[in-house]
Amino acid sequence: MVWGRRERPRAGGFSSVRCSSRLDGLREAEAARGGRPFRGWGVGRGSALDWGRLEGAAAAVPILRAARPHRAPVTAAAMWRALAAAAPARALLRAPPARRAASLAVSPAAGPADERVETRVAGLSPGQPVTLRAVAADDRGCLFQSCAHYRADSRGELHLGTDASHGGDYTGVEPMGLFWSLAPAGMEKPYQRFVPRSTGAPMKVEVLVHQGHSPPGAMPGPVVAKAEVQRLFTAPGVRRIRLKEGVVRGSLFLPPGDGPFPGVIDMYGDEGGLIEFRSSLLATHGFAALSLPYFDFEDLPRVMKELKLEYFEEAARFLQRHPKVKGPGVGVIGTGKGAELALSMITFLPEVVAAVSISGCSSNTVADLHYGEMTLPGLRFDMNKVSVSDTGVFDIFEALDDPTNPANSPCVIPIEKAEGHFLLVVGEDDRMWKSSLYAELAIRRLRQHGKENFELLSYPGAGHRIDPPSTPFCQVATDRVLGVPVLGGGESKAHAHAQEHSWGKIQEFLHLHLG
Repeated sequence: MVWGRRERPRAGGFSSVRCSSRLDGLREAEAARGGRPFRGWGVGRGSALDWGRLEGAAAAVPILRAARPHRAPVTAAAMWRALAAAAPARALLRAPPARRAASLAVSPAAGPADERVETRVAGLSPGQPVTLRAVAADDRGCLFQSCAHYRADSRGELHLGTDASHGGDYTGVEPMGLFWSLAPAGMEKPYQRFVPRSTGAPMKVEVLVHQGHSPPGAMPGPVVAKAEVQRLFTAPGVRRIRLKEGVVRGSLFLPPGDGPFPGVIDMYGDEGGLIEFRSSLLATHGFAALSLPYFDFEDLPRVMKELKLEYFEEAARFLQRHPKVKGPGVGVIGTGKGAELALSMITFLPEVVAAVSISGCSSNTVADLHYGEMTLPGLRFDMNKVSVSDTGVFDIFEALDDPTNPANSPCVIPIEKAEGHFLLVVGEDDRMWKSSLYAELAIRRLRQHGKENFELLSYPGAGHRIDPPSTPFCQVATDRVLGVPVLGGGESKAHAHAQEHSWGKIQEFLHLHLG
C-alpha cells in the first residue's frame, strides 16, 4: 500500500503523513493498544505532536496489518516489535534535528582594559553572514559604537582571533577591532574622544551578533546573540590616593603589596585637567604611578600661560621619597605637551632617570618654562598657517614655529645634559604637529654630543595620541582650547597596532631603567 508523501512543516504547525484514508494508520495503531491513544500525540496546528514518532508509527501500520490478516487483536508487545522493525522507514522519514540557537562568548567577561579578549560565536549556519557590533557609553552618557562583517565557517562558528572581518569599521583579522574602532553613534556630536574619566568603574561594552551584513550607521538586523564585557582600569588591590602635597595635585596609584615599586609620573597634553586611566593601568602592571595635572584642575592655573619647573620638581621629589617607591630615581611618561615636559624634567631634574616621550616636541612650545633664573621660551602657533577642510576640520600641522630656525634656538630643550635614558614614541602620520621630525632632531642633538642613551619607536600610519591598547582611535577630536575639530592623523588599524606594541615596549623600558 502506498502511504502517501511527507510535507515540510508549516509555520506554527507540523509535518504530516497523508495516509490512504487520512489518519487511518494512526487510528489502527491506537486500536492495537485497546483504543488508548499514544501519549503526547496530537493532531493539527499547535498540538504537541512528536513528528518523528508519528512518522515511525505510520510506517509501522502496514507491518501490523500484514501481521494480522483477520484483524485479530494485537498485543502491545507485538506492536512495539513492529515499530522496531520499522526503524529503517523511520530513519528515512525523520526530519533533520533543529539547529541550536546562536551563542556569543567573550572571555574574560571582566578583565584589564589593556588586555585582549577572546570572542567566539557558535550555533550559526555554515557561511551565515552576521554583523558583530559593540556599544558603550562614556562617563557623560555619550554613546559609542562599532561594527564588523563576518561569515561563519563550515561548522557555523566564528573566532575573532583567526577569522577576518570583510567590512564594516575595519577589515582583516583584528581580535580587538570592535573595541578600538568605537566611535560616536550617529545621534551624538561628532569628533568626541572616548576617554574614561573615572578609573573606579569599569567600561561596560555590549557585544551583539546581528543577522546579515549592515553597514556602519544603518539599522542592523535582528539580534541572535549578545554578551556584556567589563573593561577594568584598576585591578583588585590597587589603591588610589588623591594628592594635595604642597602645591602638587593629582592622584597616586599604588599596586597591591608592600613594594617598593618603580615610580612613574604620568602627564597628558594641552587638554588640561586630571587624566588617570594610564596611571591606573601602570599600577596594575606594578608601577607606583602619579597622574600629574599641571593646569585646569582644582587650584592650579585655569589656562597654560606659563609653567614653572619647580612644580614638576616637587612632584618628582614627592614620588622619589615615598616609602612604596623603589628609587633612587623615578621615571616620567608624557603625551604631546606632557612629552616635552618629560624631556625638560629628565634634562634638569636629577630625580628623573627615564623619560618616555609620546608624540612630543624637542623644543618647548606654547607656554614659557621657568626654572630658577632660566627660561625656555615657547614656540608659537601661527594661525595663518592653519588650513580648514570643507567639513570644517582644522589642520594645524604646519602652524607651529620651525624649531630648526636659528631664531628659535632658545626654545630648544638641551637634552644632551640628561644623564638618564629616553624612549621616543612617534606616529609617522601625526597631523597635530611634526613629531617624527622632532624625534629626529632630538636624536641628532644627542649624537652630536656623543650620547646613545635613547630608543626610538616610529610607527607608520599612526597618528598623534598613542594610548594604551584598545583605546578607541580618534582621527579628529574637538580641541578643548580652540573649540573646533582638529585633525590628529593616523589610520585606525595602524594606530591600534602601534598602541598595542608600544605599550609593552614602554613597560619594558621603565622596568629596565627603574628596576
